[in-house]
Amino acid sequence: MIPGGGQPNMQELLKQAQKMQQDLAAAQAELAEAKIEGSAGGGLVKVTVSGAGELLGLVIDPKAVDPEDTETLADLVLAAVRDANASVQTLQEQKLGPLAQGLGGGGLPGMPF
Repeated sequence: MIPGGGQPNMQELLKQAQKMQQDLAAAQAELAEAKIEGSAGGGLVKVTVSGAGELLGLVIDPKAVDPEDTETLADLVLAAVRDANASVQTLQEQKLGPLAQGLGGGGLPGMPF
């Protein structure tokens, strides 16, 4: 409810929206630069992904390579990528979650929707 029963201050709402937009852009830029690691097989396979989930690097310990069993190696690579992507998801929720709540969880403060 607005104090005094008046209309919302549009200037103030616009400032809040602009600040939220700036905060969101800053969080997205920070995520894009983040490098997150994931691993599988006790570290036999390690991957590095960006905060956007793009695969940046892959390291495979020679002990994980068995020419007779490439399926296990493929499974380890997939598990390492999933591990890193789970960390990306957590990081995205930490960085963007509060901002997304402000945008979609009830709209701007003072607005009736």
